[in-house]
Amino acid sequence: MANGDHIIALASSGPHSNGYSLIRKVLEQSTPTEAQLNALIEPTRIYVKSVLSLIEKFPVHAISHITGGGLLENIPRVLPADLAAKLDANSWELPEIFQFLQDNGNIDIMEMYRVFNCGVGMIIVVPAEQSEQAIAHLNELGETTWLIGNITQNDGNQVII
Repeated sequence: MANGDHIIALASSGPHSNGYSLIRKVLEQSTPTEAQLNALIEPTRIYVKSVLSLIEKFPVHAISHITGGGLLENIPRVLPADLAAKLDANSWELPEIFQFLQDNGNIDIMEMYRVFNCGVGMIIVVPAEQSEQAIAHLNELGETTWLIGNITQNDGNQVII
């Protein structure tokens, strides 16, 4: 992994079985729609076939499944101490179910990033010069992907949003 590598996001299918203690608290004080309830029980997306295909065709420097601990706690687990992940919060729209949870639970956005995947089920780090082709490959396999950020020098925070 190197400074300048690109970070690709793979869309989640919902909370992916994480953050349900907080979700329960929000549900106790709100009235979700049937669609929102269905979004909360959507099965976790499985990325195995797509990731294995990507690894066969591209140099993958790191992979992080965004589980309990959200973006802020999972991404640092794959980073060397001298590097950080700089994520562009404007590169994706917070999915409706997460917006509902944030609004109805009055949850600060940084806490959202700490608890939930916020629509990012997995991140994959690849060389910058191959990110466009890697994204196209994943999209051909049926994944919803986007460039979410890049690797930079660590200035004290391993995830910068």
